Amino acid sequence: MKIEIWSDVACPFCYIGKRNFETALSQFDEANQVEVIYKSFRLDPTAPKQPEETSVELLAKKYGTSVEEAKQMNVQITEAARAIGLEFNLDTVIPSNTMDAHRLVKLAKTEEKEASALEQLYKAYFIDNRNVADKETLLEIASEIGIETSNVESMLPTDDYKEAVISDHNESKQLGVQGVPYVVFNRKYSVSGAQPAEKFLEALKQVQMEEE
Repeated sequence: MKIEIWSDVACPFCYIGKRNFETALSQFDEANQVEVIYKSFRLDPTAPKQPEETSVELLAKKYGTSVEEAKQMNVQITEAARAIGLEFNLDTVIPSNTMDAHRLVKLAKTEEKEASALEQLYKAYFIDNRNVADKETLLEIASEIGIETSNVESMLPTDDYKEAVISDHNESKQLGVQGVPYVVFNRKYSVSGAQPAEKFLEALKQVQMEEE
């Protein structure tokens, strides 16, 4: 079974969805027959590398609410994350452009470490509140997951993997993806949003049954 997951490093629901999907996969009898492919999706391709507004201000602007209402939205997401063991610090997130973070995931894929790269990027963004567009952050994450930092150093000034990131995003549009996370099973079935682990497990079993 081939599973493709579109997500963005700056999407809290994608982190929650990733954790729930991994829980479901760990409970799936045929997990060793599943190939997981992570696809890039950028919620805001025009975002600056250095934030000009706080994450709460941007959230309020996006939904046309007050800053206090935006903070309340963050509380609800934080509680959902805490329920599955993730401690988000959403009010102090550093919003930034995620292109280089996605490029790091693509580089990590060449060493079969893309899941680890994505996990560390989510942690840096939502828990540690680091700027994932920052060179030092990306180098540290590479080092943590066992990627030669020199490879990242040489990649960052170039356009390496940019085309792959953009291609993933364009592909999602062709599939009609409106938001992320978006999980596609064998290019036949899809699950949208940060569904609970039970929902992902149900989908895995359903696809397995129908594909036999």
